[in-house]
Amino acid sequence: MATDFGDKGTSAAAKPGETHTATVRYVDRPECTETFADAINNVYFDGQTLRIEFGVTRLDDVKANTPVTGRRFPAQRMALTPSAAVELINRMQQVGAALAQAGVLKTNPTPTNTGVPTTTN
Repeated sequence: MATDFGDKGTSAAAKPGETHTATVRYVDRPECTETFADAINNVYFDGQTLRIEFGVTRLDDVKANTPVTGRRFPAQRMALTPSAAVELINRMQQVGAALAQAGVLKTNPTPTNTGVPTTTN
């Protein structure tokens, strides 16, 4: 399945100030592995890269009359450029809106004026 994505960039032959649109085709890689995660261990943006660490939880052996314990392990680490991070955020907002519309996710209403006076300078 091929999908075209418009990506603005410049080429060596372009005149200064000109931009050209590159046509980028999606090419599937069936051998690409899938990683299961049941937690987000860490999210960090250093100004250049958004880093996300996905985790998996494994429960320890259950013993009678003892609390259930477990451990969380890193499952996958992902590093995204700022533009890929923005694309991820936009798509996750779309997923959130679809989940809210389906009633799976409850949204918090936007706070209204609380009647507390504010001052401006």
